[in-house]
Amino acid sequence: MSAKNVYHDAVVDALVADGWTITHDPLPLEFGGRKLRVDLGAERSPIAAEKAGEKIAVEVQSCLQPSAVADLHQALGQYSVYRLVLAGQQPDRPLYLGVPTEAYQGILSEPLGQAALNGLGVRVVVFDPDRREIVKWIG
Repeated sequence: MSAKNVYHDAVVDALVADGWTITHDPLPLEFGGRKLRVDLGAERSPIAAEKAGEKIAVEVQSCLQPSAVADLHQALGQYSVYRLVLAGQQPDRPLYLGVPTEAYQGILSEPLGQAALNGLGVRVVVFDPDRREIVKWIG
């Protein structure tokens, strides 16, 4: 089993503070005999008129490599594979790329990052790892 991301616990705390219940830690998937693990699965309880709770999956990326472009490649590659598998197995559970504010304000806000996020239709949840809170939902 792979090690948890350095920001894993901060994201868990941020999601819980934002009204989510962590349902899977990690969210297991299998495709073609390969076992995959998205970092988190979460659900928001139904509110009044809603018929069912909203479900999401979050793949947390620390973006701490010396090369911001390498971080972008790593994050988008992993996100793309997980999104493909989730779409076939749990189409009601959109995938979000969880990134710290520093990464979002860095390469992900630059023209290359914005083109990649928009072109690939990446959903992003930006979190503050120190305050352990969600800063922004995108997508």
